[in-house]
This record gives sequence, structure tokens and C-alpha cells, in this order.
Amino acid sequence: MISQEDIFSIASKKEFEKITLKVFRFQYENNKVYHSFCNYLGKSPSNVKQIPDIPFLPIQFFKSDKIVSTIDEPKVIFTSSGTTGMIKSKHFVTDISLYENSYNKAFAQFYGNIENYYVLALLPSYLERDGSSLIYMVEDLITRSNHQDSGFYLNDLEQLSNKIIELENEGQNIILIGVTYALLDLIEYKKFQLKNTIIMETGGMKGKRKEIIREELHQTLCDGFGVTAIHSEYGMTELLSQAYSLGNGIFECPIWMDVLIRDTEDALNYVENGKTGGINVIDLANINSCSFIATQDLGKKYENKTFEVLGRFDNSDIRGCNLMVY
Repeated sequence: MISQEDIFSIASKKEFEKITLKVFRFQYENNKVYHSFCNYLGKSPSNVKQIPDIPFLPIQFFKSDKIVSTIDEPKVIFTSSGTTGMIKSKHFVTDISLYENSYNKAFAQFYGNIENYYVLALLPSYLERDGSSLIYMVEDLITRSNHQDSGFYLNDLEQLSNKIIELENEGQNIILIGVTYALLDLIEYKKFQLKNTIIMETGGMKGKRKEIIREELHQTLCDGFGVTAIHSEYGMTELLSQAYSLGNGIFECPIWMDVLIRDTEDALNYVENGKTGGINVIDLANINSCSFIATQDLGKKYENKTFEVLGRFDNSDIRGCNLMVY
């Protein structure tokens, strides 16, 4: 049996590999869809001896199948965003504490104690629908920040602007989490010169604006907010963990998460560091679902385990977080 303690207390590369292979064996035995997928590829615990041997389930399966590794009933069903008529991904979460531990521990790893920040959220397109894992996470972070002025701002740019300026003048630390188009709306409404605020964009124009390259976007946001770097969150409905960028679009994973970059011409092989390919995600917090997911994102990985998101294989099927075409 694999416990949360096993997953969230990983302390070395060797330990990560050991737990990852253990999770693979567990999910091969208990996840019917993943079991069939592995068998189709001729993969099983008998010939999967290292991480590159593990099959990664294409993310599209979350649209057509119930991806679970347990008989427990789901406590929450997270769904992807999408345009009307589009088939949405569904993530059946049987133990919500896995998600809560994942994002709380990851936040602490990259930013420290949540109570040191006021959390302001500008996520209108997510708030306007049900089943958003991002809203679940941000709502909990707002509560855990333990500040009365933390909260969501649907479309009230005036109230949000006034609150940012008020908290800045008091010397308070702020994290402003926003969907891309709404952050652009905010700086068109008012220009800032912020000293104590982290701007974290979650990606996504949501059809509200034309997609632009990351460098141009981040420069526009830096100029509008008067900051030197834009932070980003890389997550999606199908995962229970997020990677964070503290600037320049370079992401780092928490210790129980990693990415591999697959060859775009041969999905079972991997490219060297610094080469572009498809992003495969290992998310050990997804123990009750599938921890090995082949995304539709393109990226590069670097020597220090950081990675960059460069775009998507198919822009006709846009959903989830970080949807910018770079």
C-alpha cells in the first residue's frame, strides 16, 4: 500500500524512482483503463524496470473513460473548461485530501507560509462554471491565508484596484492570481507600480482576446503592474499537482511531480534535455487516478529538472490552465 506520507515525503531521486515504479504497479493492477492501455503496448510490471519504461496515458482518455484506480466513490468530480458542445475531461477524485495536501505543500515549497500573503483572485471565467479544480484550490488558499481582505473579484476591477493599492500602501504581501485576459483587462483599467505583489497568471484568453507569445504577454503585464517578473502556474483538470514558474516561463515541479519530454514522432521514446517534444507528466498525487499522463502540450526540459511550456499539439481543443500559444 502506498500512503500519502510515502508520496509527499520523497527526499531523493532514488526514492522518487522507487515510489514511481511502485505507483505504476499499483495502477497497472487497479486501473482497468490504464491496464488495458499498458497491455496494448506490451507493457507490464515484468518489463517496466525504470521510469522511461512506463507507459503514459494520453490525456484524451479523461474525456471518454472513468480513470480511477480504486473502487471508492468520487468525493469531487473536476471538469475541464471548454466551448459549448466540446467534450470535457472529468477527473474523479475519491480522496480530496490528496489534492489539498498537494497544492498546500507545493505552495509552501515555492512561496512559504500562506498566512504571510493576502490572496486576491481574478478568475471570472472559472468562477462562472462548476467543477473547476483551480477554483477549489484558490478558494482554499484564500481561506488558509486567514485574511479578511483575501477573496475573489469577479469583474469588479475598481474594487480590486482599490484593494491592491490599499494593501500595497500598508506594506502587505499580496498574491494576485488571475486568468490572462482578466489581468490584461485590469492593467488597461489602471496602471500600477507594485512593490509587494506577486502576479501569478494561470494562462488562458478564453476566447476573449487574441493569443500572444509568452514573452510579449509577460512584458505587457510587467509594464502594467510595475513588476520585474510574472509568475505562472502549470496545472490541469487531470492532475492533482501544479508546477510553478517564478519568472521567465521556467517551471519547477514539487518533489512528487516530474515531467519527461517525449519524441513528437515516436511517443514511446524521449528527447534530450533542451529539445522540444510532448510533455509527459508524472503526478504521484494522482495515486487514485492515473499518475502517468501524456499531455497535448509541447515543451523543453533542462538539466536542473526545470521545464518550459512552448505551445500545444492541437489548438482546436483548448482547455484547462496555461492555454497560451507561445
